[in-house]
Amino acid sequence: MGQVEATTERIVTGKPEDVFDALADYSDTRAKLLTEHFSEYDVREGGDGEGTLVHWKLQATSKRVRDCLLEVAEPTDGQLVEKDRNSSMVTTWTVTPAGEGRSRVTVTTTWTGAGGIGGFFERTFAPKGLGRIYDAVLANLAAEVEK
Repeated sequence: MGQVEATTERIVTGKPEDVFDALADYSDTRAKLLTEHFSEYDVREGGDGEGTLVHWKLQATSKRVRDCLLEVAEPTDGQLVEKDRNSSMVTTWTVTPAGEGRSRVTVTTTWTGAGGIGGFFERTFAPKGLGRIYDAVLANLAAEVEK
């Protein structure tokens, strides 16, 4: 078993605090950003950043669906960390300045992968697939904050 990591980023037109606020708004904005890969979205506690508990199912492939129950933390300014209670998956969203009125949004997901040949394929293909999913979420974020 090894650590698997998927990272993607995008420059978004918008002040870092506005972009971060949109990401941290689980009650309203976050649901609008999700792609068809996410279903059964439900805020169970909180709804704005730190202390939020949110549920969704993530369908990464036609056969692979993760039932996610995520605890949200804000360990530093501009950073959201979503820890899945149902697995080792952790997703970190980081928003930093990228010039006047622009923000760099980086999303990194890590988890403990399978061992053996299955683990090899997971480490090889899962990061690319998850990267495509989060690229689409970041495109939706850009469209939302640039309105």
